Amino acid sequence: MTVVIPPVFRAINVLNLSTFKILVVSALWSGFWTGLLLTALQSIQVIPVLIQAEAYEKQATVTVITTHTHDDSKETKIHDHHEAVEWQPENGWERTVYTAVTNISLAVGFALLLGATINLRGPVSHWRNGLLWGLAGYTVFFVAPSLGLPPEVPGTESANLHDRQLWWLMTVLMTTVGLWLLFFSKTRLNKLLGFVLLVSPHWIGAPQPDVHSSAAPAELAHLFIAATAFANVVFWLVLGSLMAFFSSKHQVSNK
Repeated sequence: MTVVIPPVFRAINVLNLSTFKILVVSALWSGFWTGLLLTALQSIQVIPVLIQAEAYEKQATVTVITTHTHDDSKETKIHDHHEAVEWQPENGWERTVYTAVTNISLAVGFALLLGATINLRGPVSHWRNGLLWGLAGYTVFFVAPSLGLPPEVPGTESANLHDRQLWWLMTVLMTTVGLWLLFFSKTRLNKLLGFVLLVSPHWIGAPQPDVHSSAAPAELAHLFIAATAFANVVFWLVLGSLMAFFSSKHQVSNK
């Protein structure tokens, strides 16, 4: 009787202490530099668009409050409550620092996940191999979810947050397994299953709001989607190549 070992347990078996050390060190360096690069790209392309959209959102909020509120004291309380609940870093260096810390933390986490997945197929020998893994990460975590839930600027009407989170998670998991079966499975039946998993979330459909509206102009929303897509593809390609580069470098030094 042949016992089939699930991929998760095979990964744990492959990741011995030495490999785990290489994985962590490579993820830290890759995440640090990639997070800084993403912050630079966002500062040039994404954040300026967000600032414009936030201005439209604030203007729309003030208009609604002014329209529906006739008591000056009540209006002041609403403004105070709005500022207390929705705190955010000031534009400039403070926002950049917070963004950099968030991006580096996110990049390290994705690098660990990417490195563990790469180890399922064996160590990489060149940074160019990491580009393909980075492209897979871009497809799983950005392209597939964005087909149903594209990036939104502030002030956009959205569906229920819990429903969107569940659909996003389902899409990421199904896309991951689907791509794995399509590229690494040897049987046609499994490849067909992989294709079905890839299209299933989009056949089900992402949760949508009852009314589609946005405080920002449509041109600004489209610009935000394009800028976010570009920043993410650079992020994942660089992250994958750096993970492969640092991993192969540490593997050679440990021999």
